[in-house]
Amino acid sequence: MGEERVVYRVLVGKLEGKRPLGRPRRRWVDNIRIDLQEVGCGYMDWIGLAQDRDRWRTLVSVCGNELSGSVKCGAFLD
Repeated sequence: MGEERVVYRVLVGKLEGKRPLGRPRRRWVDNIRIDLQEVGCGYMDWIGLAQDRDRWRTLVSVCGNELSGSVKCGAFLD
């Protein structure tokens, strides 16, 4: 592979500039994962579950009740 090819330059090149200080920025996906962990549903495949709108709405309503203490959110998938 020639040194002038873009693929080679990407493979062996160094980025210019500096990385920002501090922790990485929180993404939207990270917020959802943290919220599900707080209500006891952090282990589930929430992306696959969100594609089934009816089950996702049921989960959200159950987890909403979890905050008031009336239903265990982790038992949703059982």
